[in-house]
Amino acid sequence: MNVLSDLTRPLPFRARRESSYDRTGGNDDRVHIPAHESRAIADITAAGEVRHIWMAVFTDDPYYLRRCTIRMWWDGEDSPSVECPVGDFFCLGHSQSYTMYNACFSTSVNDERYQGEGVALNCWVPMPFRRSARVEFENGTDAEVLLYYYVDWREYDSLPEDTFTFHASWRRENPCVTPPGADTEHNLTDEYNFLLLYAEGAGNYLGVNMSIDNITGEWWGEGDDMIFIDRPEGTRDRGGDWPPDLHGTGSEDYFCHAWGMQSTTAPYSGESWCEDKFFLRAHNCNGKVAIYRFHVADPIPFREKIRVSIEHGHANDRSDDYAVTAYWYQSEPHSDKSFEPLPPIEDRLPRPPSKTGRKIATYM
Repeated sequence: MNVLSDLTRPLPFRARRESSYDRTGGNDDRVHIPAHESRAIADITAAGEVRHIWMAVFTDDPYYLRRCTIRMWWDGEDSPSVECPVGDFFCLGHSQSYTMYNACFSTSVNDERYQGEGVALNCWVPMPFRRSARVEFENGTDAEVLLYYYVDWREYDSLPEDTFTFHASWRRENPCVTPPGADTEHNLTDEYNFLLLYAEGAGNYLGVNMSIDNITGEWWGEGDDMIFIDRPEGTRDRGGDWPPDLHGTGSEDYFCHAWGMQSTTAPYSGESWCEDKFFLRAHNCNGKVAIYRFHVADPIPFREKIRVSIEHGHANDRSDDYAVTAYWYQSEPHSDKSFEPLPPIEDRLPRPPSKTGRKIATYM
């Protein structure tokens, strides 16, 4: 995503930055945000593109990564194009801090033994805007937080009117439910799948990070991914005409792993954290896991709409805790259907540490 050869020729923008530096010239390089209040960390009137966001949050709350929220608006729109818990936006699952990197995000922490311990958060995803941009941080904890941040952006003279803007949404099912009467042997609809993304307009699907808490036990995967592109809604409540345009073969396969998940990260896919990854041959499936998949080298465009879902277990036969952050680019305006209202803060929090009974996982 960062091409070194760009540095060998003149670049058509002016480098700009919004940051929390101390305006008095002292060393209090942070903003103080009272409990349950919001602050704009960037409020820009220009044509430009955010290229990097770094932030670090000082707080005693171990769940701040789920309690706090990041929102972004482009070009004076009424509703945000980004609305996610802070940790989940930066590819951290379960309000857990850990060190990881991929093509879009990187994080680093001194000690991974403590949930929510101070962590550096970086986003490298390009975020263009034609006229204005606003980035906002909401403190959802019960005490003041101290926020350090950079928002590095490029100022252009103008950008094409057909430029897509960046979007990110968060949703959770805790747990996923298979309604009575559903066929858990043969699934020929995504009606009961876990929804990753629904968007209307023209755009490109970038990818997801997912947080899964294996509360059922044994192997949580075998769920096929299903992607419908530019389809009418049809007669079903979800999905549209069968079959999907892209149909996968299992959860670990969509995330580019096999025979379970491996504790490894790569630019476009990986398992960045697992609560219980060393148990026998469990293949990193017990307890909580955090995984990601980015379609950078293999983009998925859409002209009118897109729907991305995944089964929770084969044919949705499992009831685990799923949460997802979906990322995409599209023309504005975005659909309200792309965003579910964020649940109350207490309903965002991760389940307690897992007690899975340590069953050995088996795979298909």
